[in-house]
Amino acid sequence: MSEDRALPPDRDQPGRPDDRTGRAADGPAQLRIARGPVEPRRLSPLVHRRPAPHLIVEVDGSPACHGALVWALREAARREGTVVAVSVQDEPALGARGVRVDHGAVLERLEAQVLRAIAETGVQGRARACVLERTVFEALTAASHGADLVMVGPDSKTLLRPAVPRPPIRPLARGA
Repeated sequence: MSEDRALPPDRDQPGRPDDRTGRAADGPAQLRIARGPVEPRRLSPLVHRRPAPHLIVEVDGSPACHGALVWALREAARREGTVVAVSVQDEPALGARGVRVDHGAVLERLEAQVLRAIAETGVQGRARACVLERTVFEALTAASHGADLVMVGPDSKTLLRPAVPRPPIRPLARGA
């Protein structure tokens, strides 16, 4: 039996680099060609085609509004969206006895109603609560009924209007 067969094919052969040390096995200090450290490729984050939907629900404590909030929570879970529970505050913000109602008290009542709906549905982490002035809520309601709503920020202006439904696409016959 020859000596060549006794050696492993890739290791300790004269002139071949050893994988463990990077030096040739025959003794001279020949280093393997190093390409440098490998850095991870930085990928840009994926941009969704459409942002997650927001479902705005007016909550005033009535059973009908509670049912709407429960439906919106289930729909938000199905569509991976967020429910924005809104309590509308009128300009004078007076309570039943003519005492000025605190913004914090209105928000606490709203959050209690949202927590009750969350307990009923089991959908968590998809609800936010806020108190809006009547004028802001009327602008959003008008936009949902077809009125133009222009959002103006320091860097951009956006016109929000309802999407026009597209006519269904009819497939062409083969050979047409």
